[in-house]
Amino acid sequence: MPKLLKIAVSQEHTLATTSLTLSAIESITQRASDLGIDLLLFPEAYLGGYPRSCSFDASVGARSPEGREQFLNYFHDAIDLGDTPGGAGHAWIDKTLPLGKEESLRGDGTREELERIARESKVFLVVGVVERAGGSLYCAVVYVDPFQGCLGKRRKVMPTGSERLIWAQGSPSTLNAVSTTIKGVKLTLAAAICWENYMPLLRQSLYSQNVNLYLAPTADPRETWLPLMQTIACEGRAFVMSANQCTRRKDLPPWILDGKDGAKSKEEAVAAATAFAARRRESVVTKTEENHEIMWPNPVDVTKTTNGDAPHVNGKGSQPVVSRPSNLRKSMSVISSDDDELPPISSSMHEEKTSGGPDGEEFLSRGGSCIVSPFGEVLAGPLWEVEEGGLLAVEVDFEDCERGRFDLDVAGSYSRNDAFKLTVDGLDLNPPP
Repeated sequence: MPKLLKIAVSQEHTLATTSLTLSAIESITQRASDLGIDLLLFPEAYLGGYPRSCSFDASVGARSPEGREQFLNYFHDAIDLGDTPGGAGHAWIDKTLPLGKEESLRGDGTREELERIARESKVFLVVGVVERAGGSLYCAVVYVDPFQGCLGKRRKVMPTGSERLIWAQGSPSTLNAVSTTIKGVKLTLAAAICWENYMPLLRQSLYSQNVNLYLAPTADPRETWLPLMQTIACEGRAFVMSANQCTRRKDLPPWILDGKDGAKSKEEAVAAATAFAARRRESVVTKTEENHEIMWPNPVDVTKTTNGDAPHVNGKGSQPVVSRPSNLRKSMSVISSDDDELPPISSSMHEEKTSGGPDGEEFLSRGGSCIVSPFGEVLAGPLWEVEEGGLLAVEVDFEDCERGRFDLDVAGSYSRNDAFKLTVDGLDLNPPP
């Protein structure tokens, strides 16, 4: 009997404040729940923000007061999940860490808010965050079950390049997979964050735990990312989900943009982000012939030209011009928010790539979110230059993972574990119960 679940990745950008971004998570998750989605992945550093293009005015042997102010702003944008700098593991998960006097919870309440959102929507959430613990920041991922709350959290063990200036290294002991059962389907899931996916031994540590859902939140918007996701899916015989932010320069926080083209005041940024969040429900769902779904940001009116050529798009405001991948350039149906089906969309729509422009309109990250099968087949995406309301959803059969193990199990029958050994300090590589 098929083991079917509907999984999705959200392609969004961090909003002007952490509270606004948290509100966006709630509205996106509710929309996902309405679509029958069971599990939803958000991008790397979605809560807290990925400070793309910011140098923090640092060079080898020198830092500046201006750079320290930028870091202060970034530190304040990060969330406090109530964990210790070293990572308390099960004590954090079980909420057994000591509380301060007159405190009812540890941290700033973000954990509890994510648990509430998951519980009310009945959607399993995987969210990329920037976590504040002690005096350091960590790039992390939190797993939130709608019935059990937070099942786990892991911190990026190897920040890349300039990320090492602002993010501490997480413990490899947090690489443990988590297991849950959704609609009778047992999932073993784990996340590798961004360029951790280029670390073969780290990937093997996840394969060894028998994951069937491999999560890869990222900040890498290059076209070379998709082939890596296909390799991992085929290699691990797991479904792979990757979510990235799609960001224009104007979407960066004011403390990065200060004095640059496209800069907004704090008040302007908050107003723009609030308006942006209000537009999220003005969306449509595109269904491909394979019944995969993409949620686009604005309602569209698809009309034919008088000569019968390709239809054009009329939407509220400016419709973003994006490049659809070849596997989506087929006859599609657009489902509006009230489920009225509109005529098929021509394959010529959205094929031109946006090059950006003045006043901060250029893309710093074009996105590229995707979902890949255990055989390396691209099921959805990559999604390019969609910064509002991007949601890729696919119904998948998790028995495909077991079908794939027939000829390839890199942690078992294809591992030669009699000769090759992998150990990770503080991490049990056996599959979780």
